[in-house]
Amino acid sequence: MRQVLLIDFGSTYTKLTAVNLDAPGVLAHAQTRTTADSDLSIGLNEGLALLEAQAGPFRFEARLACSSAAGGLNMVASGLVPNLTAKAAKLAAFGAGAKVIRTYAYQLTREDAEEIAGIRPDILLLTGGTDGGNSEVIIHNARRVSGIPSNFPVIVAGNRSAREKCADILMKSTHPVFCADNVMPEMNRLVIEPVQRVIRQVFLERIISAKGLSETQALLDGILMPTPSAVLEGLKLLAGGSNKHAGIGDLVAVDLGGATTDVYSIADGFPTGANTVLRGLIEPRVKRTVEGDIGMRFGARGVLEAAGSEAFTRLTGLPEEAVTRVIAGYSARPEALPANEEEEKVDFALAVLAIRTALGRHAGTLEKVYTPVGPMYQQTGKDLSGARRLVVTGGALIYAGNLKDIVREALMRADPLVLTPRDAIISCDRGYILSAMGLLSGYDQDAALELLLGAFGKEEENAAC
Repeated sequence: MRQVLLIDFGSTYTKLTAVNLDAPGVLAHAQTRTTADSDLSIGLNEGLALLEAQAGPFRFEARLACSSAAGGLNMVASGLVPNLTAKAAKLAAFGAGAKVIRTYAYQLTREDAEEIAGIRPDILLLTGGTDGGNSEVIIHNARRVSGIPSNFPVIVAGNRSAREKCADILMKSTHPVFCADNVMPEMNRLVIEPVQRVIRQVFLERIISAKGLSETQALLDGILMPTPSAVLEGLKLLAGGSNKHAGIGDLVAVDLGGATTDVYSIADGFPTGANTVLRGLIEPRVKRTVEGDIGMRFGARGVLEAAGSEAFTRLTGLPEEAVTRVIAGYSARPEALPANEEEEKVDFALAVLAIRTALGRHAGTLEKVYTPVGPMYQQTGKDLSGARRLVVTGGALIYAGNLKDIVREALMRADPLVLTPRDAIISCDRGYILSAMGLLSGYDQDAALELLLGAFGKEEENAAC
């Protein structure tokens, strides 16, 4: 039996999945506390003991891992203007599995540089200008970044005419320098795959060591990528298929966490409505966004601020004071589970409104405009209204007894001008296999897809998830 171990070092839990490649199937799954504050191998060995207690001793031919431990991969992105190159930089970074914690546009100021020094990002992504366009801003920003007293890597991915100059400036500083093709070589045209490859390279070469993960490498064949990148690889395979098997087609996915909510879409998202034209940046088919202010516990206040107290009152039937009190308690005790009916109602509303808000920020929007030939609609972003499959994951959803009610409520009352899924089939990653299969896809793509289709490919089963 060909056995492979797939490991996700999460910020809270380390998840282990043992699979058989000969007759593709999951042999055992275990979850232990991540021991990033001491030694990751402690939690890993505890998980291996749990696996062997379930299914006996293993002989793994490969041990592959992803990681979001020690805070994940935190990035700062700088661009020329907010709605163009800065947004392009953000999309590129998110798609590579990073968490963009701050973006800057125009020329960086002294105050900006001091703020970046305080943030201490894992990587700074420096973009700006189309090829042959504005060079002044990105060169100015390279000089400003070179003066920041730190050693975080800098990836230069802006105007190709300024790339060599920026690299020369930064190589005289304490920052390691990497170059990639421009994320926006022409107006409104994204090219993000090259910079994503460089982000992956930097993660493997430098970030693993910086976060103390390299000591665990002796127990593994490699930490291959950040966890969100592994999830995205799994979703791409599920949607698009392999040379041997077809995938399930376009999909949207939501990972609802305690502090943040990630949304993924694998879809072109071009306009589908009559009299609708696309405006602005054409977004990538494979897209990930991270809502850093929205979650079930650390991000509970963010959900309340984004959705408003009236939405909570409508969903819970509770007065505003009661909702505020429960959310304050969750923020103070993020490990808390609902202990009474009041808290259960607020938990339900938090999940509904977090999903609705995160999907709304990820999806495109419509704006009605009047022209000489009559009213038309301008679409900004991706139209996901026709997506047939919505994959959900995250502990708050996986363990919810009313999962279908949560998701349906989140979709039903969405703003009609926000192009979120309307009537999607709900699939749930109850076994946390998306990141595992994303890892496996680079080792045995057909086996990974077979396992994904077994978990998500049967519509009649997933419809009752």
